Amino acid sequence: MNIGVIGVNHNSAPISVREKVSFTDTKKIEAINSLLDKDISEIVILSTCNRSEIYVRCENIQEKINLLANFYEDFFDEKEIKNYLFSKIGRDAVSHIFEVTAGLDSIVLGEDQILGQVKKAHEFAMQLGSSKKVFNKLFREAVTTAKEIKTTTKISEQPLSISYIGVKLLKEKIGCLQNKNALIIGYGKMSRLTMTYLQEERIGNIYLANRSHGKVSNISDQFQNVIPIQYDERYEVLQNVDIVVSATAAPHTVLKLDKMPTLNHRIYMMDIALPRDIDPNINTLDHVVVYDIDDLKKIHDENDVKRNELAGIGYQIIYEKIDEFIEWLESANIDPTIKSLNEKCLEIKEDSLEYLFRKLNLDVREQKLVDRMMESALKRLIREPIVKLKQVKDKGKRDEYIKLIEELFEV
Repeated sequence: MNIGVIGVNHNSAPISVREKVSFTDTKKIEAINSLLDKDISEIVILSTCNRSEIYVRCENIQEKINLLANFYEDFFDEKEIKNYLFSKIGRDAVSHIFEVTAGLDSIVLGEDQILGQVKKAHEFAMQLGSSKKVFNKLFREAVTTAKEIKTTTKISEQPLSISYIGVKLLKEKIGCLQNKNALIIGYGKMSRLTMTYLQEERIGNIYLANRSHGKVSNISDQFQNVIPIQYDERYEVLQNVDIVVSATAAPHTVLKLDKMPTLNHRIYMMDIALPRDIDPNINTLDHVVVYDIDDLKKIHDENDVKRNELAGIGYQIIYEKIDEFIEWLESANIDPTIKSLNEKCLEIKEDSLEYLFRKLNLDVREQKLVDRMMESALKRLIREPIVKLKQVKDKGKRDEYIKLIEELFEV
């Protein structure tokens, strides 16, 4: 099977290396055009923040993989890149693209983004004419299989983000977050993710308290229903909220027991900071429930285990699809022989009819009848060899049979 892949990804190289061999669209065009001139039949380049991979189909695949290793070095002028390159050929290469597309080779197992990236990379290659019959089949099957895996296993629905898990836990405890009010303390990455997830749940108002108030003054440009408050007002606003999520980088607690107001309604607090932001003793107050990272880590680990179990199901689906693709590929390899046989029949028919029509005085109706009868007779002649050829599964025997047919029919 003359299919291979070479490149770097998060498994083989750190980001400091990956970023040096990233393909922009312009570089993709330049690289693909250059490689097509090197007797490579089909090429797809997949370039994301986690991988830079070149998929190829050609004769002498191992020789071309070695050529591509030199190409990486020369194209990006990176002498050390060969220390980080990985390569696969044959079934391993086919398996790789299926696994990548399904998110089974991602940092976050089962993530969704890579599916769209693979699809886009394939479409780009088609536009350049570097993805043809075999790669069109391979990449479309990989995309279809990835969708089937996600639908069957729902692997992407097992969240691993602490912020996401935290919001889902709050929803589970409260029942519904719609129109509830929340206080977010801190404005780092986890806080921003939390606000995004809360808004997806149609939360009411989100009060945002950050020590550097200037950083959140234009928050309304990014988030709706977010009300920036002074950091010192975080205790006062507790009377108006149902949820508190704190994720600061402070070395000490930012909500202290002795400063807590008397509350007459239940509040759920989510502390996703390390070290902790919320005094654990607040959990002793009436109407207050506090969750911390340890509570979320258990869910995270359970989800991680579940994802790995679901990935196993995904691999089984992939193995079956690879077998089907290889069977199709082997069948496609006999297409040139079948095409040659059909062309031979057409050539014989045209030569014979030209001679007959010159010798016989036939009207148009009679000529069409003779044409169809001769075509049917010639098709009958080659039908059995073609059927037998398609039935041969062993590659060695098939090659021998193809050679015999070509000799007998002089195609």
